[in-house]
Amino acid sequence: MIRVGVLGGGQLARMLALAGAPLGIEVGFRDAAHDACAQPVARGFVGHWDDERANRAFLDWADTFTWEFEHVPWPLVERIETTGRLHPQARALEIKRDRAKEKAFFDEVGIPTARWRKVDTSAEIRDVVDQFGGRCVVKSRFHGYDGKGQAVVNDACSSEQAWQMIDGQPAIAEAFVPFAGELSSIVARSADGRCVPFPVTANVHKHGILVESRPMKSARAQDAHALACRLADALDYVGVLALELFETADGELLANEFAPRVHNSGHWTIDACETSQFEQHLRMVCGLPHGEPSWIEPAVMLNLIGGIPERQSVLAVPGAHLHLYGKTVREGRKVGHVTLCAADSEALDRHLAALSPLVEQSRQLVQ
Repeated sequence: MIRVGVLGGGQLARMLALAGAPLGIEVGFRDAAHDACAQPVARGFVGHWDDERANRAFLDWADTFTWEFEHVPWPLVERIETTGRLHPQARALEIKRDRAKEKAFFDEVGIPTARWRKVDTSAEIRDVVDQFGGRCVVKSRFHGYDGKGQAVVNDACSSEQAWQMIDGQPAIAEAFVPFAGELSSIVARSADGRCVPFPVTANVHKHGILVESRPMKSARAQDAHALACRLADALDYVGVLALELFETADGELLANEFAPRVHNSGHWTIDACETSQFEQHLRMVCGLPHGEPSWIEPAVMLNLIGGIPERQSVLAVPGAHLHLYGKTVREGRKVGHVTLCAADSEALDRHLAALSPLVEQSRQLVQ
């Protein structure tokens, strides 16, 4: 039995635990919440983050460590890093936790992005708007996710309003990208440097939160994977990593952000790939060989946000796989997902026409 300790006890830890069980990998998690949704399927080390008894028990229990979200307490990350058993390395997390560091690192390793600048006042935002053609996106440097801490500056939203919307926090401003599509490349890199991609995923967001992901055959797949593997190589990364990209009308790929962990846009791999992203991540951090990431059949993943559709109706749709996270429902919160699989694209679209209204009717996004 291999024991993997995960920093965080959310739905990603839950799905890692479910993926590890058939391989003889036991997952434990460290979290401050007594109702962490990984609790039913993984061993919990629960207590305030500075609870030394919980931290010591967690450190003593696991053979290797990873994380499932970015905002875990940094002192505990550094402490685990000193053991040499943290994968990926803390550097990836350090870069990801600050959008300015993230963008600067993209620039450093030659991954193209939209034009960007650090901003610390509404006046600086106003200057950037003029430089970027009258429109830009302002994002807080720290703690932003799922569209939180972001504002678009345009004719309807002034620099001052945007500054207030992000609570006057240190930020970056990016040139607005009139993209034709949003893609993600998810790759798994082993300790010996082998980088293996999953199929490219086309993503749809509403109000900044992911609502749909669909694997696709893209002419830009090879380029997207090359960028993701370049990033993973530059970080000397071990594990699964996702690079989110904008595709412009002329086919250019621009990096938006990366996730140093398993990613929401890869949840469909559980039901539609030979090896899921969760199993693949565990394989990497445990020093095991890559699994085959081949895409078995057409699929689409729909996030359940702020509500759960009637179970019987969802499961009556052919090819629907329901995954609930055991979380309390509230507006804007991801509480589960449904992956729909079919023998061909026509059948997928036909069944999706039955499933989508069920999901849409239950969905409550933060406006």
